Amino acid sequence: MLERHIQTEQQLIELCQQLTDSPWLALDTEFVREKTYYPQFCLLQISNGEIAASVDPLQIQELGPLLELLYDERIVKVFHAGRQDLEIFHNLWGRLPKPLFDTQLAASLLGLGDQIGYGNLVEQLLSHTLEKGHSRTDWSRRPLDEAQLRYALDDVIYLGEIYLKLKQQLQAQGREGWLQDDFDQLTNPDTYSNPPQAAWKRIKGRQPLKGVQLAVLQALAAWREQEAQQANRPKRWILKDEVLADLARRQPGELAQLEKIRGLEPGTIKRRGELLLKLIADARALPKEQWPRDKRRAARLDPNQEALTDLLHGCLRLLAEQNNITAAALAGRKEIEALVGGERELELMHGWRRVIAGNRLLQILDGKCWPELEQGRLILSARNQPS
Repeated sequence: MLERHIQTEQQLIELCQQLTDSPWLALDTEFVREKTYYPQFCLLQISNGEIAASVDPLQIQELGPLLELLYDERIVKVFHAGRQDLEIFHNLWGRLPKPLFDTQLAASLLGLGDQIGYGNLVEQLLSHTLEKGHSRTDWSRRPLDEAQLRYALDDVIYLGEIYLKLKQQLQAQGREGWLQDDFDQLTNPDTYSNPPQAAWKRIKGRQPLKGVQLAVLQALAAWREQEAQQANRPKRWILKDEVLADLARRQPGELAQLEKIRGLEPGTIKRRGELLLKLIADARALPKEQWPRDKRRAARLDPNQEALTDLLHGCLRLLAEQNNITAAALAGRKEIEALVGGERELELMHGWRRVIAGNRLLQILDGKCWPELEQGRLILSARNQPS
Protein backbone atom coordinates (compact mmCIF):
# COMPACT_ATOMS: atom_id res chain seq x y z
CA MET A 1 0.00 0.00 0.00
CA LEU A 2 1.30 3.46 -0.91
CA GLU A 3 1.66 5.61 2.23
CA ARG A 4 1.86 9.40 2.24
CA HIS A 5 1.98 12.25 4.74
CA ILE A 6 0.20 15.32 3.34
CA GLN A 7 1.47 18.71 4.54
CA THR A 8 0.91 21.08 1.59
CA GLU A 9 -2.08 22.17 -0.47
CA GLN A 10 -0.54 20.77 -3.66
CA GLN A 11 0.00 17.37 -2.03
CA LEU A 12 -3.63 17.44 -0.88
CA ILE A 13 -4.93 18.22 -4.37
CA GLU A 14 -2.93 15.32 -5.81
CA LEU A 15 -4.17 12.94 -3.10
CA CYS A 16 -7.82 13.86 -3.63
CA GLN A 17 -7.45 13.33 -7.37
CA GLN A 18 -6.11 9.84 -6.70
CA LEU A 19 -8.98 9.01 -4.34
CA THR A 20 -11.87 10.63 -6.20
CA ASP A 21 -13.25 7.47 -7.85
CA SER A 22 -12.99 5.24 -4.77
CA PRO A 23 -16.17 3.32 -3.86
CA TRP A 24 -15.31 3.69 -0.16
CA LEU A 25 -12.87 5.54 2.07
CA ALA A 26 -11.68 4.43 5.49
CA LEU A 27 -11.40 7.45 7.81
CA ASP A 28 -10.13 8.31 11.26
CA THR A 29 -9.13 11.50 13.05
CA GLU A 30 -6.75 12.49 15.81
CA PHE A 31 -7.70 15.35 18.09
CA VAL A 32 -7.13 16.81 21.54
CA ARG A 33 -9.70 18.37 23.85
CA GLU A 34 -8.17 18.30 27.32
CA LYS A 35 -8.03 22.11 27.44
CA THR A 36 -11.01 22.99 25.23
CA TYR A 37 -14.75 22.46 25.02
CA TYR A 38 -14.63 21.64 21.31
CA PRO A 39 -12.15 19.03 20.04
CA GLN A 40 -9.11 20.47 18.25
CA PHE A 41 -8.74 18.73 14.88
CA CYS A 42 -5.08 17.65 14.51
CA LEU A 43 -4.86 14.91 11.88
CA LEU A 44 -7.03 13.03 9.40
CA GLN A 45 -6.16 9.54 8.17
CA ILE A 46 -7.69 8.27 4.94
CA SER A 47 -7.35 5.12 2.83
CA ASN A 48 -9.05 3.46 -0.13
CA GLY A 49 -7.20 0.16 0.25
CA GLU A 50 -4.46 1.15 -2.20
CA ILE A 51 -3.34 4.49 -0.76
CA ALA A 52 -3.14 5.41 2.92
CA ALA A 53 -2.45 9.02 3.86
CA SER A 54 -2.33 11.28 6.89
CA VAL A 55 -3.50 14.83 6.22
CA ASP A 56 -2.21 17.57 8.52
CA PRO A 57 -4.89 20.28 8.96
CA LEU A 58 -2.54 22.30 11.16
CA GLN A 59 -0.19 22.75 8.19
CA ILE A 60 -2.77 23.17 5.40
CA GLN A 61 -5.10 26.16 5.40
CA GLU A 62 -7.21 25.30 2.34
CA LEU A 63 -8.96 21.94 2.83
CA GLY A 64 -11.54 22.46 0.08
CA PRO A 65 -10.45 19.49 -2.11
CA LEU A 66 -10.60 17.19 0.92
CA LEU A 67 -14.07 18.38 1.92
CA GLU A 68 -15.34 17.89 -1.63
CA LEU A 69 -14.13 14.30 -1.44
CA LEU A 70 -15.49 13.61 2.05
CA TYR A 71 -18.94 14.99 1.25
CA ASP A 72 -19.23 13.11 -2.06
CA GLU A 73 -22.35 10.96 -1.55
CA ARG A 74 -21.19 8.44 -4.14
CA ILE A 75 -18.47 7.29 -1.72
CA VAL A 76 -19.13 5.25 1.44
CA LYS A 77 -17.23 6.68 4.40
CA VAL A 78 -16.05 3.96 6.80
CA PHE A 79 -15.39 4.66 10.50
CA HIS A 80 -14.85 2.60 13.62
CA ALA A 81 -16.81 4.04 16.56
CA GLY A 82 -17.09 7.18 14.49
CA ARG A 83 -19.21 9.45 16.67
CA GLN A 84 -16.31 11.55 18.01
CA ASP A 85 -14.74 11.78 14.54
CA LEU A 86 -18.06 12.91 13.09
CA GLU A 87 -18.44 15.52 15.82
CA ILE A 88 -15.39 17.25 14.33
CA PHE A 89 -17.04 17.42 10.89
CA HIS A 90 -20.22 18.82 12.44
CA ASN A 91 -18.40 21.44 14.52
CA LEU A 92 -16.05 22.66 11.80
CA TRP A 93 -18.15 22.48 8.65
CA GLY A 94 -21.76 22.11 9.81
CA ARG A 95 -22.30 18.99 7.71
CA LEU A 96 -21.86 15.27 8.18
CA PRO A 97 -20.42 12.94 5.54
CA LYS A 98 -22.74 10.26 4.19
CA PRO A 99 -23.37 7.53 3.38
CA LEU A 100 -21.31 5.92 6.09
CA PHE A 101 -20.58 2.54 7.64
CA ASP A 102 -19.47 2.03 11.25
CA THR A 103 -17.51 -1.17 11.81
CA GLN A 104 -18.08 -1.18 15.59
CA LEU A 105 -21.85 -1.18 15.10
CA ALA A 106 -21.60 -3.87 12.44
CA ALA A 107 -19.39 -6.03 14.66
CA SER A 108 -21.98 -5.81 17.44
CA LEU A 109 -24.77 -6.97 15.13
CA LEU A 110 -22.59 -9.88 13.95
CA GLY A 111 -21.84 -11.08 17.48
CA LEU A 112 -18.17 -10.10 17.46
CA GLY A 113 -18.44 -8.09 20.67
CA ASP A 114 -20.43 -5.25 22.17
CA GLN A 115 -18.56 -1.93 21.61
CA ILE A 116 -15.45 -3.82 20.53
CA GLY A 117 -12.28 -1.77 20.12
CA TYR A 118 -10.57 -1.37 16.76
CA GLY A 119 -7.42 -3.22 17.84
CA ASN A 120 -9.38 -6.22 19.09
CA LEU A 121 -11.41 -6.31 15.87
CA VAL A 122 -8.23 -6.23 13.75
CA GLU A 123 -6.88 -9.11 15.81
CA GLN A 124 -10.10 -11.14 15.51
CA LEU A 125 -10.66 -10.70 11.80
CA LEU A 126 -7.14 -10.23 10.44
CA SER A 127 -4.94 -11.96 13.06
CA HIS A 128 -2.77 -8.85 13.34
CA THR A 129 -1.75 -7.07 16.54
CA LEU A 130 -1.56 -3.29 16.41
CA GLU A 131 1.06 -1.14 18.12
CA LYS A 132 -0.42 0.62 21.20
CA GLY A 133 2.50 2.80 22.25
CA HIS A 134 1.18 6.17 21.04
CA SER A 135 -2.39 6.15 22.37
CA ARG A 136 -1.57 9.13 24.65
CA THR A 137 0.17 11.24 22.00
CA ASP A 138 -0.40 15.01 22.02
CA TRP A 139 -1.45 15.25 18.38
CA SER A 140 -1.34 19.06 18.41
CA ARG A 141 2.47 19.16 18.74
CA ARG A 142 4.66 19.40 15.66
CA PRO A 143 6.60 17.82 14.15
CA LEU A 144 5.04 14.35 14.36
CA ASP A 145 7.67 11.63 14.17
CA GLU A 146 7.63 8.53 11.98
CA ALA A 147 6.43 6.26 14.79
CA GLN A 148 3.44 8.52 15.49
CA LEU A 149 2.48 8.69 11.83
CA ARG A 150 2.87 4.90 11.55
CA TYR A 151 0.52 4.44 14.52
CA ALA A 152 -2.02 6.86 13.05
CA LEU A 153 -2.02 5.23 9.61
CA ASP A 154 -2.68 1.80 11.12
CA ASP A 155 -6.12 3.09 12.10
CA VAL A 156 -7.18 3.17 8.44
CA ILE A 157 -4.86 0.69 6.72
CA TYR A 158 -6.81 -2.26 8.16
CA LEU A 159 -10.19 -0.56 8.43
CA GLY A 160 -11.10 -1.01 4.77
CA GLU A 161 -10.39 -4.74 4.84
CA ILE A 162 -12.50 -5.07 7.99
CA TYR A 163 -15.32 -3.15 6.31
CA LEU A 164 -15.35 -5.51 3.33
CA LYS A 165 -15.36 -8.59 5.58
CA LEU A 166 -18.17 -7.27 7.78
CA LYS A 167 -20.23 -6.17 4.80
CA GLN A 168 -19.90 -9.64 3.28
CA GLN A 169 -21.00 -11.28 6.54
CA LEU A 170 -23.99 -8.95 6.87
CA GLN A 171 -25.03 -9.74 3.31
CA ALA A 172 -24.67 -13.49 3.92
CA GLN A 173 -26.96 -13.21 6.97
CA GLY A 174 -29.47 -10.94 5.26
CA ARG A 175 -28.73 -8.14 7.73
CA GLU A 176 -27.07 -5.51 5.53
CA GLY A 177 -29.95 -3.04 5.86
CA TRP A 178 -30.52 -3.58 9.57
CA LEU A 179 -27.98 -0.95 10.63
CA GLN A 180 -29.42 1.89 8.57
CA ASP A 181 -31.26 3.44 11.53
CA ASP A 182 -27.99 3.51 13.51
CA PHE A 183 -26.11 5.02 10.57
CA ASP A 184 -28.88 7.60 10.05
CA GLN A 185 -28.52 8.64 13.68
CA LEU A 186 -24.78 9.17 13.18
CA THR A 187 -25.48 11.48 10.22
CA ASN A 188 -28.22 13.40 12.04
CA PRO A 189 -26.95 16.86 13.16
CA ASP A 190 -29.14 16.64 16.28
CA THR A 191 -26.86 13.86 17.55
CA TYR A 192 -24.03 16.37 17.97
CA SER A 193 -25.92 19.38 19.27
CA ASN A 194 -25.53 20.21 22.95
CA PRO A 195 -28.40 22.56 23.83
CA PRO A 196 -27.68 24.11 27.23
CA GLN A 197 -31.19 23.39 28.52
CA ALA A 198 -30.53 19.65 28.12
CA ALA A 199 -27.09 19.68 29.75
CA TRP A 200 -28.48 18.61 33.16
CA LYS A 201 -29.22 15.15 31.73
CA ARG A 202 -25.47 14.50 31.44
CA ILE A 203 -24.50 15.52 34.98
CA LYS A 204 -22.89 12.73 36.99
CA GLY A 205 -24.48 12.32 40.40
CA ARG A 206 -27.89 13.70 39.43
CA GLN A 207 -29.71 10.40 40.09
CA PRO A 208 -30.78 11.14 43.71
CA LEU A 209 -32.18 14.57 42.77
CA LYS A 210 -35.87 15.15 42.18
CA GLY A 211 -38.51 17.84 41.97
CA VAL A 212 -37.26 21.40 42.34
CA GLN A 213 -33.72 20.08 42.77
CA LEU A 214 -33.78 19.08 39.09
CA ALA A 215 -35.00 22.58 38.18
CA VAL A 216 -32.00 24.07 39.97
CA LEU A 217 -29.65 21.57 38.36
CA GLN A 218 -31.06 22.41 34.92
CA ALA A 219 -30.44 26.14 35.43
CA LEU A 220 -26.91 25.65 36.73
CA ALA A 221 -25.94 23.13 34.05
CA ALA A 222 -27.33 25.34 31.26
CA TRP A 223 -25.32 28.31 32.53
CA ARG A 224 -22.13 26.23 32.74
CA GLU A 225 -22.67 24.81 29.23
CA GLN A 226 -23.05 28.29 27.74
CA GLU A 227 -19.95 29.53 29.59
CA ALA A 228 -17.90 26.57 28.34
CA GLN A 229 -19.07 26.93 24.76
CA GLN A 230 -18.40 30.66 24.62
CA ALA A 231 -14.96 30.38 26.23
CA ASN A 232 -14.12 27.06 24.50
CA ARG A 233 -12.97 25.67 27.82
CA PRO A 234 -13.72 22.32 29.51
CA LYS A 235 -16.86 22.39 31.60
CA ARG A 236 -15.01 20.99 34.61
CA TRP A 237 -12.78 24.09 34.59
CA ILE A 238 -15.85 26.20 35.34
CA LEU A 239 -17.58 23.93 37.87
CA LYS A 240 -17.30 20.19 38.35
CA ASP A 241 -20.34 17.94 38.06
CA GLU A 242 -20.29 17.02 41.73
CA VAL A 243 -20.38 20.71 42.68
CA LEU A 244 -23.40 21.33 40.45
CA ALA A 245 -25.20 18.32 41.94
CA ASP A 246 -24.43 19.46 45.50
CA LEU A 247 -25.63 23.00 44.76
CA ALA A 248 -28.88 21.59 43.36
CA ARG A 249 -29.34 19.35 46.38
CA ARG A 250 -28.60 21.94 49.08
CA GLN A 251 -29.85 25.08 47.27
CA PRO A 252 -27.92 27.71 49.25
CA GLY A 253 -29.45 31.16 49.50
CA GLU A 254 -26.50 33.13 50.91
CA LEU A 255 -22.81 33.55 50.10
CA ALA A 256 -21.86 32.08 53.47
CA GLN A 257 -23.73 28.89 52.57
CA LEU A 258 -21.80 28.61 49.30
CA GLU A 259 -18.62 28.32 51.32
CA LYS A 260 -19.89 25.01 52.72
CA ILE A 261 -20.12 23.42 49.26
CA ARG A 262 -17.22 21.04 48.88
CA GLY A 263 -15.14 21.76 45.78
CA LEU A 264 -16.45 25.30 45.30
CA GLU A 265 -13.29 27.42 45.36
CA PRO A 266 -13.16 30.80 47.19
CA GLY A 267 -12.16 32.52 43.96
CA THR A 268 -15.22 31.10 42.18
CA ILE A 269 -17.47 32.29 45.01
CA LYS A 270 -15.95 35.78 44.79
CA ARG A 271 -16.37 36.01 41.01
CA ARG A 272 -19.59 34.10 40.50
CA GLY A 273 -21.22 33.63 43.88
CA GLU A 274 -23.99 36.20 43.40
CA LEU A 275 -24.77 34.80 39.94
CA LEU A 276 -25.01 31.26 41.30
CA LEU A 277 -27.37 32.38 44.05
CA LYS A 278 -29.58 34.15 41.50
CA LEU A 279 -29.69 31.08 39.24
CA ILE A 280 -30.70 28.95 42.20
CA ALA A 281 -33.35 31.41 43.41
CA ASP A 282 -34.85 31.84 39.93
CA ALA A 283 -35.06 28.07 39.45
CA ARG A 284 -36.69 27.59 42.84
CA ALA A 285 -39.34 30.15 41.85
CA LEU A 286 -40.40 28.22 38.75
CA PRO A 287 -43.90 26.71 38.85
CA LYS A 288 -43.95 22.97 39.36
CA GLU A 289 -45.14 22.26 35.83
CA GLN A 290 -41.87 23.73 34.49
CA TRP A 291 -39.65 21.45 36.54
CA PRO A 292 -37.80 18.93 34.35
CA ARG A 293 -38.48 15.24 34.75
CA ASP A 294 -35.76 12.63 34.63
CA LYS A 295 -37.26 10.02 32.32
CA ARG A 296 -34.30 7.75 32.95
CA ARG A 297 -35.27 7.47 36.61
CA ALA A 298 -36.99 4.11 36.73
CA ALA A 299 -40.28 3.98 38.60
CA ARG A 300 -40.29 1.57 41.51
CA LEU A 301 -41.55 -1.76 40.24
CA ASP A 302 -43.97 -3.89 42.23
CA PRO A 303 -43.15 -7.57 42.83
CA ASN A 304 -45.16 -8.67 39.79
CA GLN A 305 -43.29 -6.21 37.55
CA GLU A 306 -39.96 -7.33 38.99
CA ALA A 307 -40.83 -10.92 38.11
CA LEU A 308 -41.93 -9.85 34.63
CA THR A 309 -38.62 -8.01 34.18
CA ASP A 310 -36.75 -11.19 35.12
CA LEU A 311 -38.82 -13.15 32.60
CA LEU A 312 -38.24 -10.66 29.77
CA HIS A 313 -34.54 -10.43 30.53
CA GLY A 314 -34.27 -14.21 30.26
CA CYS A 315 -36.16 -14.15 26.96
CA LEU A 316 -33.83 -11.40 25.74
CA ARG A 317 -30.81 -13.60 26.43
CA LEU A 318 -32.50 -16.43 24.53
CA LEU A 319 -33.18 -14.20 21.52
CA ALA A 320 -29.60 -12.92 21.61
CA GLU A 321 -28.23 -16.46 21.61
CA GLN A 322 -30.48 -17.43 18.71
CA ASN A 323 -29.13 -14.49 16.70
CA ASN A 324 -25.48 -14.96 17.72
CA ILE A 325 -25.11 -11.58 19.42
CA THR A 326 -24.66 -10.46 23.02
CA ALA A 327 -27.69 -9.61 25.12
CA ALA A 328 -25.95 -6.37 26.16
CA ALA A 329 -25.95 -5.26 22.52
CA LEU A 330 -29.75 -5.47 22.57
CA ALA A 331 -30.63 -3.92 25.93
CA GLY A 332 -29.65 -3.71 29.59
CA ARG A 333 -31.84 -4.51 32.55
CA LYS A 334 -32.73 -0.84 33.10
CA GLU A 335 -34.20 -0.69 29.61
CA ILE A 336 -36.22 -3.85 30.24
CA GLU A 337 -37.53 -2.31 33.48
CA ALA A 338 -38.56 0.80 31.51
CA LEU A 339 -40.33 -1.41 28.95
CA VAL A 340 -42.26 -3.17 31.72
CA GLY A 341 -43.10 0.24 33.20
CA GLY A 342 -44.73 1.33 29.92
CA GLU A 343 -41.89 3.25 28.22
CA ARG A 344 -41.64 2.69 24.47
CA GLU A 345 -39.12 5.32 23.33
CA LEU A 346 -36.21 2.97 23.84
CA GLU A 347 -33.29 1.85 21.67
CA LEU A 348 -34.70 -1.65 21.98
CA MET A 349 -37.76 -0.50 20.04
CA HIS A 350 -35.85 0.85 17.05
CA GLY A 351 -34.02 -0.63 14.08
CA TRP A 352 -32.50 -4.09 14.21
CA ARG A 353 -32.96 -4.38 17.97
CA ARG A 354 -36.71 -4.23 17.48
CA VAL A 355 -36.50 -6.80 14.68
CA ILE A 356 -34.51 -9.26 16.80
CA ALA A 357 -36.05 -8.74 20.23
CA GLY A 358 -38.28 -5.70 20.71
CA ASN A 359 -41.32 -6.99 18.85
CA ARG A 360 -41.10 -10.38 20.56
CA LEU A 361 -40.90 -8.85 24.03
CA LEU A 362 -43.94 -6.70 23.26
CA GLN A 363 -45.81 -9.85 22.23
CA ILE A 364 -44.97 -11.40 25.61
CA LEU A 365 -46.26 -8.31 27.40
CA ASP A 366 -49.45 -8.46 25.31
CA GLY A 367 -49.96 -12.16 26.06
CA LYS A 368 -49.50 -13.12 22.40
CA CYS A 369 -46.25 -15.00 22.96
CA TRP A 370 -44.98 -17.01 25.90
CA PRO A 371 -41.94 -19.07 26.95
CA GLU A 372 -42.28 -22.85 27.05
CA LEU A 373 -40.04 -25.83 27.72
CA GLU A 374 -39.59 -28.22 24.84
CA GLN A 375 -37.39 -31.25 25.49
CA GLY A 376 -35.59 -29.38 28.23
CA ARG A 377 -34.97 -26.25 26.13
CA LEU A 378 -36.67 -22.89 26.51
CA ILE A 379 -38.53 -21.69 23.42
CA LEU A 380 -40.87 -18.79 22.66
CA SER A 381 -44.23 -19.84 21.30
CA ALA A 382 -46.68 -17.67 19.40
CA ARG A 383 -49.86 -18.66 17.62
CA ASN A 384 -50.83 -16.89 14.45
CA GLN A 385 -48.46 -14.05 15.27
CA PRO A 386 -45.69 -12.62 13.09
CA SER A 387 -42.17 -13.34 14.33
